Amino acid sequence: MTERQINSASDVTHTGESTNARASPPCDARRPRPTSVKNGRGLPDQERIRLKKLVQSRIGTLNVGTMTGKGRELADMMQRRRIQVLCVQETRWRGNKAKELGEGYKLFYSGANEAGRNGVGIILDNDLKTTVVSVNRRNDRIMSIKLDSEEILNIISVYAPQGGCEDEEKDTFWNELKEEMENIPKEERVIIGGDLNGHVGKKENETRGRVHGGWTVGEENEEGRRIVDFALASDMTLCNTYFKKPESQLITYRSGRHTSQIDFIMYRRGNIKEIKDCRQ
Repeated sequence: MTERQINSASDVTHTGESTNARASPPCDARRPRPTSVKNGRGLPDQERIRLKKLVQSRIGTLNVGTMTGKGRELADMMQRRRIQVLCVQETRWRGNKAKELGEGYKLFYSGANEAGRNGVGIILDNDLKTTVVSVNRRNDRIMSIKLDSEEILNIISVYAPQGGCEDEEKDTFWNELKEEMENIPKEERVIIGGDLNGHVGKKENETRGRVHGGWTVGEENEEGRRIVDFALASDMTLCNTYFKKPESQLITYRSGRHTSQIDFIMYRRGNIKEIKDCRQ
């Protein structure tokens, strides 16, 4: 497997005060929090150390093509690049389960469709996997995990329909993602990471500037307009358009001479200052 340009779209650091996690199908049990000697802030010493580690979390997104035979490779890549959360798409695994990948990383996934296509997942590191509150496996293109510490952080992994898909399938996807957002309280932080299969083009006006930083590759297409419209309606920013980089670092997909930027990370516009660019 070649790493699918996990640079501009994925190298984003969340610097909110805490980004904990934990999940639930019935087998995904949450480990009890430590209750040892407390420090001056009233937190157990182990809890204080854990929260300190979670102040900055690297969050990425990657279309893996298939998860078969790649679990350990992804765990090694996340460890090497110090990524705590990785949204993955096109996993192609059936079922709705969780699986240890090695090196402390755990994959929660929402299975492929009847044709064995699509499938999405979220990989968490050793610290975050023990704090998952809930997992919502909506379908083979959308799933979310709620992470809980002093503040709630929701991670949503998505895989949008390709340009050649029927408009009905595209409409269904964006409507269901909108519903997913509407089910999350406004005060909770949300990060969406995914292969959105669209080109958002340049920042053309003040309205688009609310969600679009201007650093992109390619011309806007129909799928890109859907992305921007969703961002505007949900008050989410396209984080990886806000960092000034050479074009080679904005590209998220390569196939021969063909290059494009179709993978994005979104974050609530009101919290955009908590996002920083990551260097590899």
